[in-house]
Amino acid sequence: MSSPTVGDHLVARLGLWGARRFYGYPGDGIGGVISAVGRAVQAGDAEFVQVRHEEAAGFAATADVKYGGSPLGVCAVTSGPGAVHVLNGLYDAKLDHIPVVALLGQSATSALGTSYYQELDLVRLFGDVAGEYVLQVTDPSQVQHAVDRAARIALERRTVTALVLPSDVQDLDAVLEVPDAHGYTHTSAVPGSLPGIPRPEALQQAADLLNSGRKVAILAGAGALGATAELTAVADALGAGVAKALLGKAVLDDRLDWVTGSIGLLGTRPSYDLMRECDTLLMIGTTMPYTEYYPAPGQARAVQVDVDGTRCGLRYATEVNLVGDARLTLEALLPLLHADPDPSWRERIARWNTAWRAWGEERTNAAAMPLNPELVVRGLSERLTDDAMIAVDCGTATSWYARDLDLRPGMLASLSGTLLSMGGGMPYALAAKQAHPDRPVLAIVGDGAMQMNGINELITVAQRWRTWSDPRFVVVVLNNRDLSFVAWEARAMQGEVPFDAAMDVPDLPYGSYAQLLGLGGRRLEGPGEVAEALDEAFAARRPTVLDAVVDPNVPMIPPHVSLQQVLGTAKSQLRGDPAAKDIVVEGARETIGAAARAVVRHVKGD
Repeated sequence: MSSPTVGDHLVARLGLWGARRFYGYPGDGIGGVISAVGRAVQAGDAEFVQVRHEEAAGFAATADVKYGGSPLGVCAVTSGPGAVHVLNGLYDAKLDHIPVVALLGQSATSALGTSYYQELDLVRLFGDVAGEYVLQVTDPSQVQHAVDRAARIALERRTVTALVLPSDVQDLDAVLEVPDAHGYTHTSAVPGSLPGIPRPEALQQAADLLNSGRKVAILAGAGALGATAELTAVADALGAGVAKALLGKAVLDDRLDWVTGSIGLLGTRPSYDLMRECDTLLMIGTTMPYTEYYPAPGQARAVQVDVDGTRCGLRYATEVNLVGDARLTLEALLPLLHADPDPSWRERIARWNTAWRAWGEERTNAAAMPLNPELVVRGLSERLTDDAMIAVDCGTATSWYARDLDLRPGMLASLSGTLLSMGGGMPYALAAKQAHPDRPVLAIVGDGAMQMNGINELITVAQRWRTWSDPRFVVVVLNNRDLSFVAWEARAMQGEVPFDAAMDVPDLPYGSYAQLLGLGGRRLEGPGEVAEALDEAFAARRPTVLDAVVDPNVPMIPPHVSLQQVLGTAKSQLRGDPAAKDIVVEGARETIGAAARAVVRHVKGD
């Protein structure tokens, strides 16, 4: 048996950290590592998922952690162009605080500095996205320390780290036992202890503040995932209403009367009202960036819980910051809560929710040409099983997901939450399925994002789906032939008529494309087709793509329409936006378009 190589040592050492699934694409710059992964796969010690593009490898490694597949995401890509491609997916991990180690091929050490083919200064290039730790390995004795430190830093600081691996070094004989000599270091592959509980005096201070509130609001983010029971108990003790940041949507059942749903530009009116009328705010695992959707400055007394103290007080002036694990902190806080909540606060929240849901039904049933996207997305809620996993791309699909899809306990859902990058939906769905092949997956993807990475990663789905114990994998493409989210931004924020040549997306028969790959596929062009098509897709014994041809002029409705947005949309209509006459659909009210038309009538003297 031949001696293990540097590549073998690296793969085995990552396995000690729980990283056994590798997403990537081969190339000569990373060949030694890929060969080592192949040997580990044959031994039953690893899994390799070949994606169609390195960017997807970064997204998928990120999503693998988000969906609970691995404690540490890993992607392996080649030098030069491969390394450049993976950056976007890695920035998704960095901004959403997900631990990922990137394995980057590099030109041979003998060629470095000679302007060789595909030679880039990868240490400098990755100095931002992997700024906490990026190292170029040049000697086999470095591997143990390099892997341990890259994994430890990624896990402890919830960030991206990178190892740059010259091609010739990958095939050298491994140094499994580091010499006990000057100039060498010895290290451990044992993770640190989990985050703990804040000091008792800090917990009491937070409890005293929360107990004094009469109208308590909670804002829960991704850091609260896994603390559903504790969050529910704290909310009940305080009589609080709970709004959810986009990445925290799965933390509580959307159907509860005191849960107001998503917050922010894509959020709900009840979440806006909750924040604008509360006198006390408890933030858990979130730094939702839209400060205009928090309580007004000075309106509420605030407590924040976060595993990272540097993120406390970042969006709103807090009086108490509790640094610790969300679940353990809420568990420790609960016995100290002795509030006497006024039931009228939750009653008001319930009335807000009732009105919002009624309006949602009106929007769903509003006429559209040919399909109302909200009708499609709302139809998904009742067909999802409790163990469903949802992956969402960025664009108008995000808005309809945030508003119209009801999540229930047990479901997992995520997206590129802070980077908000298009093209992540399908890699996320793929990673979710690789992490849990026995659970059904739903991907909600816009046509722009589908043409970026989606149709390519559908090939990966076609390659792998027979290995899944549960083949249900439903892709809903919201096909509006338009970069609709960007078009709405142009109207509302800039007051501009969208530039057709920049916004138009070519129409593609996504269902027929799926059929060419041996998958299920169907095109939807009328409301009467939706229910039957959804039922068939979720019952199918193979992945299925639903090409839903939806109306691009159904407006996204901010929970609070600002005068600036109204005037912006009015300006675009006055300048001759060809879509103006279609922007307000029958049955939709209190929208940007409706308010803009009122302004237009006023300006014209009607």
